[in-house]
Amino acid sequence: MARSWKLIGTTLRCQRFHAARSHCKGRTGAEHLWLTRHFKDPFVKAAKVESYRCRSAFKLLEVDDRHKILRPGLRVLDCGAAPGAWSQVAVQRVNAAGTDPSAPVGFVLGVDLLHVFPLEGATFLCPADVTDPRTLQRIRELLPGGRADVILSDMAPNATGIRSLDHDRLIGLCSSLLDLTPDVLEPGGTFLCKTWAGSQSLALRKRLTGQFQNTRTVKPRASRKESAEVYLLATQYQRGKDFAED
Repeated sequence: MARSWKLIGTTLRCQRFHAARSHCKGRTGAEHLWLTRHFKDPFVKAAKVESYRCRSAFKLLEVDDRHKILRPGLRVLDCGAAPGAWSQVAVQRVNAAGTDPSAPVGFVLGVDLLHVFPLEGATFLCPADVTDPRTLQRIRELLPGGRADVILSDMAPNATGIRSLDHDRLIGLCSSLLDLTPDVLEPGGTFLCKTWAGSQSLALRKRLTGQFQNTRTVKPRASRKESAEVYLLATQYQRGKDFAED
């Protein structure tokens, strides 16, 4: 992991992005801007070097480095798993592939509406809607003991371009996942979900503080500064009890 952050830091200081320009020829203005930003992105380069499926892996890596939410032996439910980068991180951190024979072996279950290519150490349920009651039944059948210790969500709805509508839809997804916690999440468990800052964020956080001992907002360095994207991290699940925020 230290190698990854060193690579990212070096790339951030580098201003030579000639490759980006060559890839942007013949594109529309919007495509040109996106590609230029993409090829300048140090997390994109680091993801390729470290063989992660996409740059979002570094969001979860940073959250886990700071807050220690993943450890060998834990059961992880990765919601909105495609293309599988968060599942890759989870497999490594919970030892789901059993690569460390001296540590407990965890379990990673990824769920997505899209197809996810196989990954050693992970089980994928796709295509499947995590909010569908039939999917919930399959999740409980696949998880050892029928429960997860950690629920992860990097899900987002297809963007409409209407910021308030997109925000409300994402909050709705997070709320739907929170509805599943009584059936899936182990007491003392962890819930991490992506949100976009907006009018409904406070209501979602209030729900979390009523069910978890600690709730905080985090914004990893891999989340672009201009993005409204933030993550809500809730730990020590205790349904039905009220706690003060940290």
